[in-house]
Amino acid sequence: MSTSAPPRHTARPCPICSRMSLAAHHPFCSDRCRKVDLNRWLSGVYAIPAADPADDEFDDPPATR
Repeated sequence: MSTSAPPRHTARPCPICSRMSLAAHHPFCSDRCRKVDLNRWLSGVYAIPAADPADDEFDDPPATR
């Protein structure tokens, strides 16, 4: 019978408040910081900007003679 051990927690600074993270809330230090991060994702703070194509890309190609 082989059971895998859960991955070990490496204490790192919390990405929200910079306090040391806890295993129970990894990578955050608390449930509050976890919820702050979730709110940032849901409100679009962490949105990845998309490059809009140039307007001329949608024009008709030049006619060939």
